[in-house]
Amino acid sequence: MTATSDHAPAPDSQSADYRFTPKQALAGAQMLFVAFGALVLVPLLTGLDPSVALFTAGLGTLIFQIVTRGQVPVFLASSFAFIAPIIYGVQTWGMAATTGGLAAAGLLYVALSFAIRAFGAGFLHRLLPPVVVGPVIMVIGLSLAPVAVNMATGLAGDTQVMPRNTALLLAAISLGATMLTAILGRGIMRVVPILAGIAAGYAAALILGAATGSSLIDTAALSGAPWFKVPGFVAPEFSLAAILFILPVAIAPAIEHFGDIMAISSVTKRDYMQKPGIQNTMLGDGLATAAAGLLGGPPNTTYSEVTGAVTLTRAFNPAIMTWAAVFAIALSFAGKLSGALSTIPMPVMGGIMILLFGMVTVVGLSVLAKLGEALTEARNMVIISTVLIIGLGGLTLQFGEGFTLAGIGLSGVAGLLLNLILPKQRD
Repeated sequence: MTATSDHAPAPDSQSADYRFTPKQALAGAQMLFVAFGALVLVPLLTGLDPSVALFTAGLGTLIFQIVTRGQVPVFLASSFAFIAPIIYGVQTWGMAATTGGLAAAGLLYVALSFAIRAFGAGFLHRLLPPVVVGPVIMVIGLSLAPVAVNMATGLAGDTQVMPRNTALLLAAISLGATMLTAILGRGIMRVVPILAGIAAGYAAALILGAATGSSLIDTAALSGAPWFKVPGFVAPEFSLAAILFILPVAIAPAIEHFGDIMAISSVTKRDYMQKPGIQNTMLGDGLATAAAGLLGGPPNTTYSEVTGAVTLTRAFNPAIMTWAAVFAIALSFAGKLSGALSTIPMPVMGGIMILLFGMVTVVGLSVLAKLGEALTEARNMVIISTVLIIGLGGLTLQFGEGFTLAGIGLSGVAGLLLNLILPKQRD
């Protein structure tokens, strides 16, 4: 009979030290499963290739692990903050110029990481306090509201691709399933509400289509897709107008990065702000985002869903994220997977978007709540109200030939400048 000790070594997966062995493969697949819904949602909404998003998520996670020397158990994948700018950028400058702007956003993270090295971690908080970041995040969420509603009602541009009542029913089912899974889910189900919503909406579309004798799911893309296919990488173009439009959007995710690293630190009981250091985690995030943009993928960010799964499973070993990255890269070459994703009915995605874009807005509200009673000070109210109205009101500034600043980017710049130039509140 062997006595157990309070000082016995933790199981391999629960150790926060990097140990890469085949034993973690299943846990790595589970982490990718948790991230999968949100990961592919961004390219499906913006017109980017989901296979490229899978590839760049895996590549970005590996880059992050190299930069941080495999010390932080996080997974990097598609950032929701850039959905609206990508949609606008593709319509205005084209896909190649937009991805060039996304790569430049990654380089901004890199520049911020070096600024943190020079001036300390408090530098970014002084430059971008909650009074600036909160309303910018709210603009990101609220500006996407029409996109979600149009998708939920089966409207693509001016074309009604599905009867309105049918679309609303599918959207309501997917939205309801997502809500209930997020609220009532237990174990790993609690961190995969997006997948649950997609599955419920997809099943409803199959049943409703069979009952009415009409096909609500177009399987042509799936049947025509090859089993093996190289992701549709896009060579970037560097347009100054697109770059200057997208760069200010990176303000909010850069601040969010701090919160994500603090969250995983509290879960594993290791201070990643000090080791490997917030300057190195920011550098890894920036290089991962730059690599994604150079290949035609969406910007990367650390995934809170995966942090939640780490909390539930106590899978602290960063090598598990290496396995998740390897699986993501392998799946990116599965042509049938990309074909299957394209068969998801638009209203199913729209129902989920209603919730997710609203949650982005709530995150902005939670940032503003950190101000406490200072929220009602005249200076803060001036900054917040100006940022919100500029971002949501459609104000556009034209500078010379071909350079436009509007929407989220313009509101971010306005908030940054107002915070710097407005006098402090009098006692």
